[in-house]
Amino acid sequence: MAKERPPLLSVSQLNRQVRQLLEGQIGRIWLTGEISNFAAPASGHWYFSLKDSKAQVRCAMFKGRNQRVSFIPKNGQQVTVQADLSLYEPRGDYQLIVGNMVDSGAGALKQQFDELKAKLAAQGLFSTEHKQALPRPKRLGVITSPSGAAIRDVLHVLERRAPAMEVVIYPAQVQGELAAKQLIHAIERANQRNEVDALLLTRGGGSLEDLWCFNDEQLAHAIFNSALPVVSAVGHEVDVTIADFVADVRAPTPSAGAEMLSGDSLAQLQQLASLGQRLRQSMAALLYSKQQRSQQYRYRLDKHHPSRQLDLLKQQFDETGFRLHTNLSKQLQTRQQHIERLGHRLFQATPAQRVALDLAKTEQLQGRLHNALNTVLNNHTQRWQSLASQLNAISPLATLERGYSISRNAQHTIVTKVDQVTIDEPMSVQVSDGVISATVNQIEKS
Repeated sequence: MAKERPPLLSVSQLNRQVRQLLEGQIGRIWLTGEISNFAAPASGHWYFSLKDSKAQVRCAMFKGRNQRVSFIPKNGQQVTVQADLSLYEPRGDYQLIVGNMVDSGAGALKQQFDELKAKLAAQGLFSTEHKQALPRPKRLGVITSPSGAAIRDVLHVLERRAPAMEVVIYPAQVQGELAAKQLIHAIERANQRNEVDALLLTRGGGSLEDLWCFNDEQLAHAIFNSALPVVSAVGHEVDVTIADFVADVRAPTPSAGAEMLSGDSLAQLQQLASLGQRLRQSMAALLYSKQQRSQQYRYRLDKHHPSRQLDLLKQQFDETGFRLHTNLSKQLQTRQQHIERLGHRLFQATPAQRVALDLAKTEQLQGRLHNALNTVLNNHTQRWQSLASQLNAISPLATLERGYSISRNAQHTIVTKVDQVTIDEPMSVQVSDGVISATVNQIEKS
């Protein structure tokens, strides 16, 4: 039996089915990357690409969504986005419809926090079997900044609730690059001295960056290895650090930590803190479940909302505007180049230009004639100098220059033999620089 032929699709039908497949099967995702090709046309929408070292993806963030972003993105900026995977049907490109965007700086710290929390939990640092029971301390060690607001709150509570309790302050920075090392050193010093019954690790509230030293891995191990019970009271109730999970007890504020460790209310406060923690965990789980369901409903609503189709039409309008601007710019550039070529040709055809070209050609010919004359003159000069050198070489004067002379008798005949002169006959002797007159006194024949 012949196989059934698959249905014949148009390009539009194919792109629509692919878009529905992407939106239905993958849907909403979180993605981090670097912004490039950012554009913000007059429509108010944002178009950009997210890339890493190996790939990139196109993104669109429509006006209603990008107005909630607290910053204007820039090319090269690292961001984290929540987006719906889709396909831009007219061009056949898959893209992300971004619904939320945050700077990846804060997101990176949160990711580091979650990774360290999972790592330490796997190592058992948060296990309840390792937690120490809090004693009724007679002497309390407080690890904090001696000049901060936290130590004042702690001392005020202890003065009111347990005035007989002694307090030993182990000073340390609670913010900055050196804070974690100083906190570790303070815990180790308190354990070495063994002069207190419990430790209160505390500081006031602040941003995630301000409290980051309490998320140090080495500090977590120092708290875990402490023989002295440790109460973590860092920041406000909404602030959570790694130190809170490792410590034997977590207090929501510095004052609450002091109340836990003071007087007869210790057990009740511990129970209250435990119940509060369980309540917060239950509320967090319930809130997370509700948020997940709400996001699912919102995602389903967004997919079928008329504004989604309107946004896509607006994107097509922006794309058309971009192409129109590009085409007009190319046409204008082509026309300008054509006008420049015509102007150049017209300029070359003017009488002034022809005269200028003829003058330039005449000057060129004059230069060539001048060079030719110089060449001929130099050749004749060299020829003349060569002939003069040859003539000088065979000249009698050159012989005289070498110390020879020419003798002439009274008849001015050059004397070559002794028979040509007689005794007492006058004669002249020519040398290189003149003539010497002489008389023959003696003749000897060789």
